[in-house]
Amino acid sequence: MGNIKLIFYFILGGVVVSLTTYFGSREKGVLAAFIAMFPSVTVLTLSTIYLEAGMRPVLSYLKGLLFLTPIWILYLLCLVYMVPRHGFWPALASGVVLYLILAWLITFGF
Repeated sequence: MGNIKLIFYFILGGVVVSLTTYFGSREKGVLAAFIAMFPSVTVLTLSTIYLEAGMRPVLSYLKGLLFLTPIWILYLLCLVYMVPRHGFWPALASGVVLYLILAWLITFGF
């Protein structure tokens, strides 16, 4: 049964990425962002964590999301600022590096 669940999670993730890519590539950025940010993935993730391990891991996951959200917002701001100035790939790489450094510092201490 565990493998079936993993296949379902994989398919769901693929559907979200596919729909986001489809609408994003057609310059429907708000719709693409809506699909990517819609809480369906979070709802499913929270549900599956709860079903697998109970309430404590769910709360731990939620706290982690809250803790890392400001860093994710900085990542997005970095992209918005850098894409027009330096191009897509350098901006993306810079944003990911910024996210990883800040997340590591906050998660594992200064």
